[in-house]
Amino acid sequence: MRRPRRRHTAPRPPPTPHRRASAGVAGLRPRCGGGGVELSDIPVQGEPEDGPDGGGPDTSGAKERRQPPAAAWPPPPPGSVPRPPTPPAPGWFDKVKGAAPAAVGTVTLWAALAAGLVACLVLADGLGINLLLAAVPAAVAAWGAARRAEREVRPWTVVWAVAGLALLTVPALRDAGWPVFLAVAGAFALGALALNGGRSWTAVLLAPLGLCAAAVNGVAWGFRGVKARAAGTSGRLGPVLRGTGVAVVLLVVFGALFAGADAAFADLLGNLVPDLEGPADGPLRLVTFALGLVGALAAARTAAAPIPWDRTRIPEGRPRGRTEWALPLVVLTALFAAFNAVQLAVLFGGYDAVLEKTGLTYSEYARQGFWQLLVVTLLFLVVVVVAARTAPRSGPRDRVLVRSVLGVLCVLALVVVASAVRRMDMYVDAYGLTRLRISVFAMEFWLGLVIVLVMAAGVWGARWLPRAVAASAAAGVLAFGLMSPDAMIAEHNVQRYTADGKLDQTYLEGLSVDAVPALDRLEEPLRSCLLAEFTDELDDGTPWYATSWSEREARGILAERPVELDSAACRTGDRWEDDYYE
Repeated sequence: MRRPRRRHTAPRPPPTPHRRASAGVAGLRPRCGGGGVELSDIPVQGEPEDGPDGGGPDTSGAKERRQPPAAAWPPPPPGSVPRPPTPPAPGWFDKVKGAAPAAVGTVTLWAALAAGLVACLVLADGLGINLLLAAVPAAVAAWGAARRAEREVRPWTVVWAVAGLALLTVPALRDAGWPVFLAVAGAFALGALALNGGRSWTAVLLAPLGLCAAAVNGVAWGFRGVKARAAGTSGRLGPVLRGTGVAVVLLVVFGALFAGADAAFADLLGNLVPDLEGPADGPLRLVTFALGLVGALAAARTAAAPIPWDRTRIPEGRPRGRTEWALPLVVLTALFAAFNAVQLAVLFGGYDAVLEKTGLTYSEYARQGFWQLLVVTLLFLVVVVVAARTAPRSGPRDRVLVRSVLGVLCVLALVVVASAVRRMDMYVDAYGLTRLRISVFAMEFWLGLVIVLVMAAGVWGARWLPRAVAASAAAGVLAFGLMSPDAMIAEHNVQRYTADGKLDQTYLEGLSVDAVPALDRLEEPLRSCLLAEFTDELDDGTPWYATSWSEREARGILAERPVELDSAACRTGDRWEDDYYE
């Protein structure tokens, strides 16, 4: 019988400590006396190990026994690079922290000094063309800083800068304080937007805050530049100062001699040179000098290292389902449609039937509806913003649904805006035009334009919408200032007085000198009674650079037809009737 062939097998390697421990943990019974795995050799997680004397845990070697040996870990593959640790996510401050600006240039320093000097000389007497004169050197300082930082001039930067300078012409043309304030505030916002740049809502809304924050950094930045130049040009600084001093002395001496030699030249020189003789004039001009210098340095510092507001993206809202999103908007659309149907019925059926049915007067019906419709327009824009952030975005069908629902709602909102404007027109016909009414008139028209822009953004995309809204606001403020609201109010009330003999004298006396051309057409003694309030205001000796075009026109009118005040006739008041402005 043939003997079976014996297989030669390699000896099995002894089990590793890890495998032996695993076998013991799996439930293998330990063998007594050599070769086996003792239970005391198996470290159990969560249970203390006994020390060599059985008196508790052995803390001296517990860490070494619990950690596997270094040889048990597989070595890294050759040529591999260890992965660096993940850096933490940048915070909001890290996102908006701009780069360090370049060193301040000589052009920037001289332009900032010129802005401070111009502000010191011309801004203490009022507002007029002097505000534009002080803004020009500040713009030059910003241009020099941007050029030194190698920033490119973009088309929108030119648009914002030109629009801001155009708004500064309103104080040079109009005397009324409230449109002038809107124009100056708008010019500041547009200037900040031109310096910072950006196209997002965050950049448009927060750019003025960045310009304000740059005031402190701009002063420190300019101080470092002056210090560096003083250290590098110590030998040339003395001749410049001596030459400047000699030039000032020559101007003062020869200017005084020429003024004494010719009265016309003295009058011209007196109009050009500011009056610095007032006791309180020094501190005020020191404040205006500081404002001009700090403002120019802040503008230059922002142009050199703008804040990247576009990095702070507004997170998108969580999209909702179609039913959850569309159901409230469909209900709101139905409500808008019902209201607009009633407004169309009133428009074609006449207001008399509505007034007879409701028991309201003509003025009460107009006044009751306008303010509510203005609030409706504002809340509608909030609803559109929330709906756009939470709209479903799963596919083309969702886009069609969003555009359809929001488009219909925007069209109905435009009808609401038209109804509000019509009600305000009724209100003005009944009670006259005031500053508040003309302001809300303009506000309602601008809100209607914003709704049209929102509709266009739904068709062509919303990337351009923030800039378009800002540009429309700037154009509205500029048009509002140029059309002279006080002159329009006076013109409307003069026409109303001619038609029905009603005039509110007290209200018209509180207007600015922009109303003088319209009030000049009234008959005497009413004309003189109203224009007498403006004579003292026009004779205050304001210099040319702080005088508006309306003030010059009013002075010409009063010089051609002086006021003939009859105190007795002005006290009787039997030539006109005061009206109650509700």
